[in-house]
Amino acid sequence: MLVVLALVVLVVAGPLRRGRAEAVEASDSARRAALEAAKEAKYAEIRDAELDHRMGKLSDEDWRAQDRTLRAEAIEILRRLDDL
Repeated sequence: MLVVLALVVLVVAGPLRRGRAEAVEASDSARRAALEAAKEAKYAEIRDAELDHRMGKLSDEDWRAQDRTLRAEAIEILRRLDDL
């Protein structure tokens, strides 16, 4: 009787375990997509700041400070991507 009960539990719980694994995989995929989008947006911000500096809209000092901040944020995004 216990063996039959254990088999029933395994059969019923099988799809539930697979569903949970698929949900985790979908969650990881969504997080990866969000981080990839954030990475591309940060790269665009870096390029925009460089363009503003070349066009004279940002002083050397302001550009260096902004560039340092943007690149630190980009590195953090890349680290989070690596962690996934």
